[in-house]
Amino acid sequence: MLMLADDANGDGFNMNEEQIVKFIKPLDRGPYFDTSATKNVTSLVGKTGHLNCRIKNLGNKTVSWIRHRDLHLLTVAESTYTSDQRFTSIYNKQTGDWSLQIKYPQIRDSGVYECQVSTTPPVGYTMIFSVVEPITSIPGGPELYIDLGSTVNLTCIVKHLPDPPLMVHWTHNNQEINYDSPRGGVSVITEKGDITTSYLLIQRAQISDSGRYSCLPSNANSKSVNVHILNGDHPAAVQGANTFVGLSLNVLVFIMVFAHM
Repeated sequence: MLMLADDANGDGFNMNEEQIVKFIKPLDRGPYFDTSATKNVTSLVGKTGHLNCRIKNLGNKTVSWIRHRDLHLLTVAESTYTSDQRFTSIYNKQTGDWSLQIKYPQIRDSGVYECQVSTTPPVGYTMIFSVVEPITSIPGGPELYIDLGSTVNLTCIVKHLPDPPLMVHWTHNNQEINYDSPRGGVSVITEKGDITTSYLLIQRAQISDSGRYSCLPSNANSKSVNVHILNGDHPAAVQGANTFVGLSLNVLVFIMVFAHM
């Protein structure tokens, strides 16, 4: 805090205006990073990603981008210093931002990248780049067995998306489902977020409801499941599983009895 006192004669301050301005003038701290920018960037496989580095007071210093995995120098200023031409440095004169553009990113491109300024010693700002592949899943698949007259509840889960899908479509045997059909009792509920979940509900399941159901998010891979509506019969696979459980319990009882003999 600047303290100004009266002079000995009480005629005012003992520092003139020019001295005050000089005294409170901010120090030239050299280049520094705007740390308000996000350090974590996520991109889809194949979708161009950008790591944004905002630098203040850059002056005549140079900005470089370095990949930490192998300490590879990728760019210097706006020149690319790697044979991998997917990497490009882009300078925005209006904002002073230096962005590393990565075209067609793959999973292997995930890791730590550093925006470095050529001061002495150099100063850097690290960022984490994550390349993800959207995952669409339908729990319980690929084969689902439903009793006749029950409610079919198919759940489609979509994750690892930068943005929720605009739409999630459902098809039955490659035909888009009509929720207003005379059959009735068919509805869909979609909850969008970091993880998007879409529920397909089919009430009073009929034999004709059997078939292949597919969930098709607008910006992710599709996923399918085969639904079998059973008229009181259980598939051999389920019967086999029950038989195996029963056999295992019998063996366990035999071992316990034998141990106490």
